[in-house]
Amino acid sequence: MEPVNLSLRIRTASSFSQRLLGWLCIQAAPTDSALFFPRCNAVHTCFMRFAIDVVFVDSCGRVLRVVPDLRPWRASACRPASGVLELAAGVIRRADLRPGMRILDLPILSNDHPVTRRVR
Repeated sequence: MEPVNLSLRIRTASSFSQRLLGWLCIQAAPTDSALFFPRCNAVHTCFMRFAIDVVFVDSCGRVLRVVPDLRPWRASACRPASGVLELAAGVIRRADLRPGMRILDLPILSNDHPVTRRVR
C-alpha cells in the first residue's frame, strides 16, 4: 500500500506524566497534531471531554487497527500493537487510514524522549 499523504506534528508521550496527562488539559485535540504512545497497546479516554481517533501500529509503523471517534469514558486495545497514535476525531476518515498502511517512517520502539515527527 502507498504511504498516506498526511502531515502531522507528532508529540511522543514517553514519560509517566506525559502518558498520564495525554490530551486531558485541552478542550479538543488539534487537527494538525497527534500524540504517540510508544510501547503501548491499549488506551482509555477517561476524564477526557472529547472523542479521539486511535491508530494502533506495529514496530515498523504499519497500521494494525483503527478506532474512529472513541468517545470519552471508553477504552480500546490491540494486543499485538507496539504503539498508539491518538488523533483528532475525524482524521482517520479524512485520511482514509486502514490496517496494513504504513504511516510512520521509522521504528517506534526506540523513542525515548518527546520529539516531533511527520506522518507521511
